[in-house]
Amino acid sequence: MPRHSTLRRFLATIILPLFLLACSKPNQAQPAPKAVAPTPASQAPLASLPDFTALVTKEGPAVVNISTTQTVHTRGFPMMKFPGMSPNDPFYQFFRRFAPPNAAPHEYKTQSLGSGFIIDSNGYILTNAHVVAGADKIVVNLTDKRQFKAKVIGLDRSTDVALIKINARHLPTVALGDSASLKVGQWVVAIGAPFGFDNSVTAGIVSAKGRSLPDDNYVPFIQTDVPINPGNSGGPLFNLKGQVVGINSQIYSRTGGYMGLSFSIPINIAMNVANQLRAHGKVSRGHLGISIQDITQNLAASFGLKNTNGALIGSVNPGSPAAKAGLKSGDIILKYNGKPVHDSTELPLMVGNTKPGAHVNIQVWRKGATREIGVTVGKMPSGKLAHAHASGKGQTANRLGLRIETLTADQKQQAGVTHGVVVASVTGIAADAGIQPGDVVLSLNNKDIHSAKQFNQLLSHYPKNKAVALLVWHNHQSIYIALKTDG
Repeated sequence: MPRHSTLRRFLATIILPLFLLACSKPNQAQPAPKAVAPTPASQAPLASLPDFTALVTKEGPAVVNISTTQTVHTRGFPMMKFPGMSPNDPFYQFFRRFAPPNAAPHEYKTQSLGSGFIIDSNGYILTNAHVVAGADKIVVNLTDKRQFKAKVIGLDRSTDVALIKINARHLPTVALGDSASLKVGQWVVAIGAPFGFDNSVTAGIVSAKGRSLPDDNYVPFIQTDVPINPGNSGGPLFNLKGQVVGINSQIYSRTGGYMGLSFSIPINIAMNVANQLRAHGKVSRGHLGISIQDITQNLAASFGLKNTNGALIGSVNPGSPAAKAGLKSGDIILKYNGKPVHDSTELPLMVGNTKPGAHVNIQVWRKGATREIGVTVGKMPSGKLAHAHASGKGQTANRLGLRIETLTADQKQQAGVTHGVVVASVTGIAADAGIQPGDVVLSLNNKDIHSAKQFNQLLSHYPKNKAVALLVWHNHQSIYIALKTDG
């Protein structure tokens, strides 16, 4: 064996270990392993998203789909002139506008879809008023494929709530919750039939509460980001406990479809309306007889107020409960029956929920000081009839596009009028002018109207293209609407 190989082996096995041992520092403590810091809460595994399957399985069978059919009468080219063209087609309306004056009247049927939910096992169903208003036929479809014809027990356009009934027993019902306990940010679930797709489930969160929308004085809406589309109207909004907390009513959209803003009627308000409709067929609301507006910073400063809370009275109707109690234009209502009024949108709901005849105390700000004024609340004269009495069957639309019926005694009392005719359906120039089903026509060219026959006879004597003035009870007020006869 070569000498250098033996030497290399000696150095590696004997000398090198001894050298390393000599260079080491004896009795030196070795550093302890570093402790592992606990994982911050922000880095902890995220909680799983909610699972809606149990909710849908349990509550879904009580959600129904509603289809309606309505007959519309109009003048113009008959449908057979335009094969395959729907009356809703813009081109159909374009051609109809240029129809000869003596074109024969005709009718067509329109269909719409909505949703609802069963609140009583004997067949009572809650939905939106706009889903069933003016319908000739209402069909309710259950999840087990059964179909029933429904009748309207009553509807209230001010809150967009309707109560209908089918002839069935032992039906599944929803669990009702408390909409007042909802909090912004909570998960909510909607079930309905968007665009006719039966029993679709969508989810989101509560975006805001107490939203006030134009022309909706009695509903502090629940705003959500739950996807809602046409066909969802009237369906339930559930919390995670499987309780109904709202009725899906409308959306804000520039396209006609969902854009992230959905609005629901709080179930507490809806059930109050439903109970009145079931018991009386109509809704009774409190009434003061005043017009109000919000208070801006400039107005608050001019009235000597420290903040913008309250509702400023713009006018007081002569002979109204407010006038009798001594309320005046320029008064600022700070409290209603002990409850603070933060802005003007809150007051109509407070007054509307007061039973007519009740005595309440109102705190107002007048001439730099507060004072208490006692008021006996009156009864709100309905802007539209809450009952679905007006069907107008067997009639054709008159020259103005109106199908009307003589008011019954109950309808007169309900609307708070002594005469007039109720609009059953509306098309053409009357619809374009803003007249709606449920409005009451009080006079024609300042002549009081007492029956449908009288109205149509007066109208028949006016020549073509002659302007007529109708006094209409619409949205809680009397307004004049001028229309020009077309034939």
